[in-house]
Amino acid sequence: MLVLVAPGQGAQTPGFLTPWLELPGAADRVAAWSDAIGLDLVHYGTQADADAIRDTAVAQPLLVAAGLLSAAALGDIAADVVAGHSVGEITAAAFAGVLDDTAALTLVRRRGLAMAEAAAIAETGMSALLGGDPDVSTAHLGKLGLTPANVNGAGQIVAAGTMEQLAALSEDMPEGVRKVVPLKVAGAFHTHHMAPAVEKLAEAAKALSPADPKVTYVSNRDGRAVHSGAEVVERLVGQVANPVRWDLCMGTFKELGATALVEVCPGGTLTGLAKRALPGVKTLALKTPDDLDAARELIAEHASA
Repeated sequence: MLVLVAPGQGAQTPGFLTPWLELPGAADRVAAWSDAIGLDLVHYGTQADADAIRDTAVAQPLLVAAGLLSAAALGDIAADVVAGHSVGEITAAAFAGVLDDTAALTLVRRRGLAMAEAAAIAETGMSALLGGDPDVSTAHLGKLGLTPANVNGAGQIVAAGTMEQLAALSEDMPEGVRKVVPLKVAGAFHTHHMAPAVEKLAEAAKALSPADPKVTYVSNRDGRAVHSGAEVVERLVGQVANPVRWDLCMGTFKELGATALVEVCPGGTLTGLAKRALPGVKTLALKTPDDLDAARELIAEHASA
């Protein structure tokens, strides 16, 4: 059983889209997407610096575009299950046929703008906790006023809140946590700080005409498979202010019998988690087009199996 996953914000790096635009037709496709959403994805994916692509309103459409482009480069993908981490859920919704590419990019553009506006209300951020017991860490975060915004499994929780709260966390780590790593995001996503963005995204979602998923779509709200396109969109709206439970998604992959997992560009984060939490499952991250042949081989191996 092949699982296709899409990463969330923070996976982007300067120039990461450059080699992908060298593929036949890729530059024209991304240029058309840029025109459709009013954002120069080519520029931001090839020439912009780290600060520019850290901007939520830029990073989110850029990540979805990269995921769609890299998946298309694989050709026909016989994925059995799709899922995405945070904004990657919009990419996954396109993989599942719930939204077409243009609708997905239009929605993520509105999402990025709305979340950027919400993040500007107060200075907030996110930090990853490496190691430790999840229950102990969650209780400790609550004492500091922080939210466990991403429960990623494999010993990783991401805390979100004000910069003052995150600074206190660095000085007072939960028992067993080895390190606290600030993330390259511009707000406390998946917390109550994003409530204003939920309202705006709900309004934008009214224009969508979602189809039911053609493959198993696993939601990061609770790791449950969702079979209704309307419910997928409802969850995409709500997850902006709800914690991401990637640990539960990986639990569902295991229950469904996953044997291989491919992470679209800019891959690496989710495959790293899967290697620790899903032993025996073959993993591959699409970082550059040089990874395409190995991914095709893995997909073909899965198909023959």
